[in-house]
Amino acid sequence: MAADFRARAKGPAAGDAGDGGPTSTASTAIQGLRETLRGVGLRNTAPRIAVLRELDAATAPLSHGEIAERLQDAGFDRATVYRNLIDLTEAGLALRSDHGDHIWRFERKRPEAAGTNHKHPHFVCVECGTVSCLPTASIQVAAVAGTPKSLRSVVDVQVKGHCDTCAD
Repeated sequence: MAADFRARAKGPAAGDAGDGGPTSTASTAIQGLRETLRGVGLRNTAPRIAVLRELDAATAPLSHGEIAERLQDAGFDRATVYRNLIDLTEAGLALRSDHGDHIWRFERKRPEAAGTNHKHPHFVCVECGTVSCLPTASIQVAAVAGTPKSLRSVVDVQVKGHCDTCAD
């Protein structure tokens, strides 16, 4: 299990000449993750690559438990996943947030486009607890007279309501 992932994380097996097939594409993606980790001074370990790959593939913030569950078949235990999430957060590759339910959720910090910030608003369903990312342009926060000066810089915005599934 974990050995299978470790073999894939190290690159193509002998005979995988990079013919452009699925193995070549996966190897290229893993190589990119390795370079990202090296770029921030982290070692390229199989669990770290696996956690970073899960964060890269996610479309919404994930809890430690969700990521650990996704990686359990690869043989990585919850403590290893948590340590790597913290390492990735401290290295600036991941963001950690609490959306009011006392559960830390993690998401990949994406490269910033010109004039934008990695912080973005989230929608939290008050019934099922689902958290999803909202486009930055969907919420506009403006500092006006009498508001805290911090509104001129980055603030964390959450919108709460019923998701489409729970609203029905």
